[in-house]
Amino acid sequence: QVQLVESGGGLVQAGDSLRLSCAASVRLVDEYVVAWFRQRPGKERQFVACRSILSTEYARSVRGRFTISTDDAKTTLYLQMNNLKSEDTAVYYCATKLGGISMREPTEYNNWGQGTQVTVSS
Repeated sequence: QVQLVESGGGLVQAGDSLRLSCAASVRLVDEYVVAWFRQRPGKERQFVACRSILSTEYARSVRGRFTISTDDAKTTLYLQMNNLKSEDTAVYYCATKLGGISMREPTEYNNWGQGTQVTVSS
C-alpha cells in the first residue's frame, strides 16, 4: 500500500497559480500510473491529469493550464496549475496504481491521498 499526502492547496484569485504536491511513501517507479483527480461538492470525482511510462493525459478543461510532473527522486508528484478559474474550485486528490486499463477511471486507483482544498475566487 502506497501512502500519499497532498499539500499546497489554498485560496487564490482567478488568474493566479498554485502548485500541489503529493508526497509518496515509495518511489513512483515507471510501473506506477500517477494521477490527479478533483471533486466538487455533490459531484463525482473527476479526472484531471495522469502520467504513465507511455503517455501523459489531461482533461480537456485543464489542458494547457495544468502540468503533472514528478521530482527526480520520483517520491513527489506535482500538479502545477496556472491561470486558475473559479470552476477549478474543488478538493484535489492524488492517486496511484499499478497497471490497469483506464488511466482516467478513478475506481481503478487503489492508493489515494486525503485531498487538499483549492478555492478560486472570481
